[in-house]
Amino acid sequence: MQIKSKLNSIIERALKSANLESSEVNVVEATRVQFGDYQFNGIMKIAKSLKRNPRELASRVVEHIDRSDIIDRVEVAGAGFINIWISKEWIEKSISAIIDDNRVGVEWVKNPQTIVVDYSSPNMAKQMHVGHLRSTIIGDTLVRLFEFLGHRVIRQNHIGDWGTQFGMLIAYLEEMGEDGVSNLEDLEEFYRSAKRRFDKDSKFADRAREYVVKLQQGDKNCLALWKRFIDSSLKHCEVVYNKLGVKLTKDDVRAESFYNPRLGGIVKYLEESGYLKESSGAKCVFIDGFDNPLIVQKGDGGFLYATTDLAGLEFRAKELKADRICYVVDARQSDHFKQVFSVAKDSKLVPESIKLEHIPFGTMMDKSGRPFKTRDGGTVKLNELLDEAIKRAKETIKNRDISDRDLEKVAKAIGIGAVKYADLSVNRESNYIFSWDKMLSFEGNTALYIQYAYARIVSIFRKYGGKIESKEIKITDGLERSLALTLLKFEDTLIKASNGATPNTITIYLYNLVTIFMKFYEQNPILKEDIPQDIRESRLLLATITAKTINTALNILGIEVVDRI
Repeated sequence: MQIKSKLNSIIERALKSANLESSEVNVVEATRVQFGDYQFNGIMKIAKSLKRNPRELASRVVEHIDRSDIIDRVEVAGAGFINIWISKEWIEKSISAIIDDNRVGVEWVKNPQTIVVDYSSPNMAKQMHVGHLRSTIIGDTLVRLFEFLGHRVIRQNHIGDWGTQFGMLIAYLEEMGEDGVSNLEDLEEFYRSAKRRFDKDSKFADRAREYVVKLQQGDKNCLALWKRFIDSSLKHCEVVYNKLGVKLTKDDVRAESFYNPRLGGIVKYLEESGYLKESSGAKCVFIDGFDNPLIVQKGDGGFLYATTDLAGLEFRAKELKADRICYVVDARQSDHFKQVFSVAKDSKLVPESIKLEHIPFGTMMDKSGRPFKTRDGGTVKLNELLDEAIKRAKETIKNRDISDRDLEKVAKAIGIGAVKYADLSVNRESNYIFSWDKMLSFEGNTALYIQYAYARIVSIFRKYGGKIESKEIKITDGLERSLALTLLKFEDTLIKASNGATPNTITIYLYNLVTIFMKFYEQNPILKEDIPQDIRESRLLLATITAKTINTALNILGIEVVDRI
């Protein structure tokens, strides 16, 4: 239910009727109940351009607002704000219309796009660690969100599988033979052993460098060894993806090696377009606003990350036919992507119509405000972190109404959900403090609080045990009105989250929805004997839609619901 677009259209028509047309009509949710359900503050800008009194113009607009459908009343407030209240009758009709709707009032987008999302990007020489968590789950949420709205989504897992280190690893794997293959079970130790060999034995180091050249030239033996190493590395990633419930497979991998044949063509295209300049032997693009140029080819002929990223943009634009390309990469790469995007657009390597987005995120911190590490200062392996989450979740719920048979399944849903929600509930560009106590709390904006609310609704229906005959919701008080209107705002919430690539827009909405529902549940009895049947069924229907909305929103976040806690 796109309430905002309806209100924007009404305001737009009113402005036109009042001869005050504006190119920027946008209502916002009111911050307090007494300020209405929504508010339009665009009069200020119009009044400033016309050098007129904003309250006077706002009053003129209010006279032309159509109140025959969604709007109950409007009023001018403050310096010239227009406060809008939604009609109770419209809320009842609209909320009743989505009782049997599995999409809880969310329509498919009218103009679906092809959206490429680049996320996760694990290292092939090491196990996934906490540094990969944010990209992986933010990217997965955006993929789920875009798909739910009806867009065609192409996942891309960009992995580094090319370069000097892989010559070293291939040489060591060949030297170790089958023993080396078995040692790939511990990627960290295999890498460390190969590096020690590389540093101490100059002949081995020379052979490793030769293998890099052979690999780039397509030597069959080197390619076969390289493939065994990459396949083994990806198996480690798949264990983590499965535990997280992340929708990434081998088919989504687009490694550096995939773009290698295209790199020379990128340099040639930029040369012919007149964008390249030579600096200290390197081929560069100088970009306004940046002190350092973007180097696309080194003096020795080697390529850089920028060259690969330009090749990736060209592939995604021309081959994948993307309308929007999203890179979920940490905030430290912001300047890099600004430069790459600038070169891609200015050189027309990528058409102007394609939206290029760097979706940056901050760092997971420990309680002292430092980047999250093990006690001895090492990097925390992601698989071990998730196992710890499940273990702690089990401790949190072991004495509750859960059978021993279901304990493991419920603990996994709660533990993994807690880790993901804690990350997704903050502004993605912010750093955040990782706290087990906070994320596994039944209070506050946590996954467990949301999951508990869902389980409570399920328990209401277990106790009721009957069939709901009614298909009509009646609003009897302010709490019911607030709950129903919040449910009807779900589509607007998802559209806002999609446009801004902001998962926390969804978590803010969820927390607000559940908080309102809990008040409704406590103050508006559902199963008490003296409640009239029509009121009981109306409240049961509100509870049904709330449960569906929670389930849908959590699924978009990649978090499971549970029936009992």
